[in-house]
Amino acid sequence: MTAKVTSIVGTRSRARRRDTEVVTTRRIVTLLVVPMVVLLVVGLGAILSASSVRALAEDHDSLYYFGRQLVWAMVGSVALVIAARVPYDLYRRTAPGILGISALSLVAVLLYGVERGGSRSWLEVGPITIQPSEFAKFAVVVFLSMVMARKRELLMDFAHFFWPVAASLGLIGGLTILQPDLGTTIIIGAGALAVLVASEAPFRFVAGSAAGGGLAALLLAMAADYRWDRVTGFLDPFSDPLGTGFQGVQSLFALGTGGFFGVGLGASRARWEFLPNAHTDFIYAIIGEETGLIGAGAVLLLLAVFTMAGVAVAIRARDDFGRMLATGIVAWLAIQSIVNLGGVTAILPITGLPLPFVSFGGSALVVEMAAVGVLINIARRRQPRRSRL
Repeated sequence: MTAKVTSIVGTRSRARRRDTEVVTTRRIVTLLVVPMVVLLVVGLGAILSASSVRALAEDHDSLYYFGRQLVWAMVGSVALVIAARVPYDLYRRTAPGILGISALSLVAVLLYGVERGGSRSWLEVGPITIQPSEFAKFAVVVFLSMVMARKRELLMDFAHFFWPVAASLGLIGGLTILQPDLGTTIIIGAGALAVLVASEAPFRFVAGSAAGGGLAALLLAMAADYRWDRVTGFLDPFSDPLGTGFQGVQSLFALGTGGFFGVGLGASRARWEFLPNAHTDFIYAIIGEETGLIGAGAVLLLLAVFTMAGVAVAIRARDDFGRMLATGIVAWLAIQSIVNLGGVTAILPITGLPLPFVSFGGSALVVEMAAVGVLINIARRRQPRRSRL
């Protein structure tokens, strides 16, 4: 009788734990999806306002950019649903192929790509424009997560750690910097570094990689005058308000004009060609101008909630690969947000990176939403973590 009662109590206890796990997972998924959806809606509204003047002048249709972003948002929604349903173990098995496709697409950009703003980063396929470097961010994170998980017991050997990192980052980073696109290269490196931090690799190896990457980024910035002007220009944008500091100064004017409550939706003055790239890299300045400190602060809060939910997914992942994959995705999106916001507020150099889920850009939006789907899949597959793959 005692054994039977103990069995019943144990069964009930396990059922309660499962129920708690299900509830917690649902909450985490909600904290991922809701901020993303709100940011997407905010971005669509800001793009409608920020791009209307330019769209009317160039395409005689004030809704041109808004309509394109809306279509991409629908494509991204499909990508999110598919990624949320596909077991993330599939990425582990196909990681070399994913990296290979990314490398080939970057080579195609260098050979056949379209140049805009001094960078050859886009492929035109009929009426569709694709930016392969956005896919490369995910490809590197997936590949390194697979390698670090598979080599877990071998990472004390520097060769097993170094060569996969050097090969993947050297290949993808090198092809990206040739476009040239230093900002995206830095984000690719940041996502890779996050995977290494989450791995079982010795700290000295990870720290050495971070130092080497930082030095490489500095040397690349110094290698081109326009890059170095961006790096140093943010320190005092008002010293050259009509040259290297123009975008920073105009962005600060827009944010300052917004005050506490903003000038009103659709009432931005910076969008009248005072602020270049208002609907892409500097969309946050338009949000701050039209909705004030309250709206700008709400965007920061949404990004913070999304990031914390992503960290929770990584912590609760069922295996090493899932943990590192989630860590890399969250770090890539969070660091890109920080870099974009830092450029808009003139506390970091301007890099030309979009604000995730908010800025105009089809390739970026679809890949970001698909990455959220991957996080959802990792969150839902909550099982005891295996010690070995």
